[in-house]
Order: sequence, then structure tokens, then C-alpha cells
Amino acid sequence: MAARVASALRTWTHLPVPQDAALASALFVVCVLANDPLALVHAMAGRPAGGGSSGPGVVWVWWVAAALTMVGVTLRRRWPMPMFLLCVLAAAARLAAGVPPTVVDLAVPILLATVAARYPRSVSLPVLGGLLLLGTVWLTYGTLTGHSVATVALQVCHRDAASAQSGGAACHHDGAHIWGAPSVLGSVLIAAWAVGAGDRNRRAYLAQLQARAQDLRRERDQRAALAVAAERGRISREVHDVVAHGLALIVVQAQGGEAALDSHPAATRSALRTIVTTGRDSLADMRRVLTAFDDLEHAWHPPPGLTQLPGLLTRVRAAGTPVRLRVEGTATMLPSAVDLSAYRIVQEALTNVVKHAGAGASAEVVVSYRDTEVGIEVSDDGEGTVAGGGNGLRGMRRRVTLLSGDLEAGPGDKGGFVVRAALPVQGRHA
Repeated sequence: MAARVASALRTWTHLPVPQDAALASALFVVCVLANDPLALVHAMAGRPAGGGSSGPGVVWVWWVAAALTMVGVTLRRRWPMPMFLLCVLAAAARLAAGVPPTVVDLAVPILLATVAARYPRSVSLPVLGGLLLLGTVWLTYGTLTGHSVATVALQVCHRDAASAQSGGAACHHDGAHIWGAPSVLGSVLIAAWAVGAGDRNRRAYLAQLQARAQDLRRERDQRAALAVAAERGRISREVHDVVAHGLALIVVQAQGGEAALDSHPAATRSALRTIVTTGRDSLADMRRVLTAFDDLEHAWHPPPGLTQLPGLLTRVRAAGTPVRLRVEGTATMLPSAVDLSAYRIVQEALTNVVKHAGAGASAEVVVSYRDTEVGIEVSDDGEGTVAGGGNGLRGMRRRVTLLSGDLEAGPGDKGGFVVRAALPVQGRHA
């Protein structure tokens, strides 16, 4: 319970209104401790000749103006401009009644600083200029008319026994004329405005930093989302290539085994062995794709590349499709992304040959190693065509696009279907 009360008190004391109320109370208490308000107003207002009594009226003006000033300071951050005007009017009422400036009149520069902190310079500068003009007029009027209000100093007034009997007050000056000099008054107001303007600039700078931080967080989230989408697409392409190729070979072998089941049991047995081998290889490729996030696992099971093409072609031949491999140029080490993409393009193109070229079709794979790129060409002499919107062709185009390469896929000049890809090794890819 005590902890809950303490937490509530801490929260309450950090609210703007309680803080400003404490500031207003502090100004009033300091003013009362430094000056006896009743003695001060009696001393400054005096009593008119003939025994009249204007002192109580001045006392009431002082108290009402002080109360309005406290209200203005308390609510300054809720309604800055109205409370500023209220404090200026309260200070003007005290001065018009002949009461000299006291500590409570510091509310005016405090409210000026609040206005400068809450409003742009196009508003706060005219307010500062108007206040300086009013102060100059007040000081000039006091100087020309010889009223003490123009050069009043901070006074400490008290009542002794004699003055209490006579109804008067004894006052003495405490220090130099700190309020009377126009330069001092102007300096106080300008300093208050500068403090408020500086606070506004600081808050604007912090707001810019916060906005920048939010933009950076938003950009980071967008990049993360794009990275996730790109990785999802990569895994989808890998899974499609592995599954499509393996299943295509398994289906072809199963069809052949079924056809030869009665007349050629040995061929059926060979087809079943090929199905088992293809299934195991496909499962191994699938595990490799799904464990690509694990660097250690990825190091023990490196992704396939062009050096694994002979094994790929062997499986395709076992499925009944003759395939020839021709290598042009000198084989060199390729970047892992280029090597994997080249292998997957050949794999997907041969899968399309098995699925669409028809019975009796053969294929040829040409790998060309050049200085700045590696070329892939897979052609067949079948009669089938591949739909342009197939997932396999879309996956190949995506791979080539990510590597800034070129891809052509369509019917060959002498029939069949041809897939040509050029993958940069350096230059554009770098």
C-alpha cells in the first residue's frame, strides 16, 4: 500500500499542473517572506490628505493580482497565451495601484518563456517586442512624472511598534535599483524569451531525432520483411526444383516399370532401383535445402553445382531420356550463388524435357565458361512445348534476374525447346 501511494505521488509530482502550482506557491511564499504585503502597499499607496483611507483598496488589488498571477503560473502550460496575458494584466494592476514590483512579478518573464517555448518565433517575437514596448513606456512615464515607481528598488517593509500604532510602515531599500534600469528590465525579458525559444528548438530537435528513429525502425522492418520474402522465394524455388525433378523421374520410371512388369521383370526391377535412388537423392536435396539456415550443416552438405552435372545426367538417362553434355572453355571455380543457380537451371530444364518432350526425345546440355560469365544451354528434339507461365520457367527467370543475368526460353530453330541462360561471374554480378 505504501509503495502504491509513493508511486502515485511520484506520478502526480511529474504532472505539469502540480509542478507549476508548486512554482506559483514558491513565488508567493518568497514574496511574502521578503516583504510584508500589507506594510508594503500601505507604505507605497500612503493615505490621502485629510485622513482618507485608500490603503485597504490597494491591499485588495495586491491580493487579487497575486492570486491571478498564481493561477496564471499554475496553468501556464495548458493555456500559455491566455495565462501570459493574465499575468501581464495582474502586474499592470499592481503597478497602477502604486505597488512596486516584487518577486511575484517574476511570473511575467516565466510566462514569456512559456510562450516562446510553445509558439513559433513569428508569434513569440511580437509578444516580446510588445512587452519591451510596454516596459519602456512605463519606465519613461515614471521618469518624466517623477513617480517613484519608475526607479523603485526591491524594498523590505515591516511594521514596528510605532508604525503599528500609527497605522504606517517602515520601509528601507535593500540593494540597488534592480527594476528601474531599462537595460535590466530588457535583459530579463530577452533572457526569458531566449530560454523559452531554446527549449522549443531543443524539443523540435528531439522530435526530429524521434521521427528519424521511427523512420529507421520502419526501414529496418521493411528490409526484414523483404529479406524474409526473398528467403521464402528462394526456399520455394529450391523445393520446387528438387521435388519437381525427383518426382518427374520417379513418375517416368514407375510408368516404365508398370509397362514392363509382366514381360520384362528385370526391367521393372531396374526401374524400381532407379526410383529408390532418385527418391533418396531427392530427400537428401530436400534436407540440404531445409537446413540451409544452419551454417554448420550447410558446410558439411554444400549445395550442388555444375560439378554434380554428371550425376544429374545419369539419373535422367536412367529415366529413359538420352542426354549429352558438352563443356566449352576451361571450367573454373564459380561463386556459390552462380554455381547453384546454373545447376538448378539445368535440372529444371531437363525436368521439362522429361515431362513435356515426349517419348523418344533426347537432350543436350552445353556449359560455356567465359571470362565474365557462364553460359547454359539446354535443348531437346522433342515435340512438346512448355507453358510460359509454368512455375519452373518462372523460377529460372527469378534466379537469373537475381544474378543480373539473361534468360531465353522458347521453341528451337530446328524444333524442340531451348533454354539459354547467361550468368555473370563478375562485372554486373559484382
